[in-house]
Amino acid sequence: LFSGTDVGVSGESASKENGAVIHTTAQPSLSTTPEPWHLVLTQTPAKEKAKEGETVVLNCHFNCPQHPSLTDLIVKWYKEDEKGKMDLLENNVTTLPNNSRFFMSGDLSQGDASLVILNVTTSDHGIYFCEVTLPDGKVVTGDGTKLRIRRALGLFGVEESIGTIIGVVAAGIGGVAVLIIVLTPQLRKFFLCMRQGSCQ
Repeated sequence: LFSGTDVGVSGESASKENGAVIHTTAQPSLSTTPEPWHLVLTQTPAKEKAKEGETVVLNCHFNCPQHPSLTDLIVKWYKEDEKGKMDLLENNVTTLPNNSRFFMSGDLSQGDASLVILNVTTSDHGIYFCEVTLPDGKVVTGDGTKLRIRRALGLFGVEESIGTIIGVVAAGIGGVAVLIIVLTPQLRKFFLCMRQGSCQ
């Protein structure tokens, strides 16, 4: 009986071992299913300013520790403003017809999907979003970068025009002063002859 019990105990421990073996053999089958992607995406800075005609780079960086190869990712950039949403770049290439001002400058394998805008105009103002689609279909979107465009003349143009106005006024006042100085002797003579009544 005791030996039967021993066998039962040893059989029980054997079944536990078998369970452990089954567990370890099941683990490789779990690793064959793809791990979920945990991609961290950052857009910097949150706000960007530029002057008409300048080139702007909107940064978009991401990393995924579990998947060192990032070349399979699909990048999209879009802009939101008072007119609504407009796609600028999709499947890593620009979507705008006849427009080469927008393009991706970053290296995806290095986790860089930055957007370059050449020769910005006032119509380029808005909030730009970087969006990355992972191979498993998950979409990760950045917080956005608000781009403000200043007109080429901006404050400097106003200052120049104010300076020009002040200069014109100063020149006018100076001209009047010169006239007064030049004409003062003539006026004096005129008033003297008027008093004496001997003006001709």
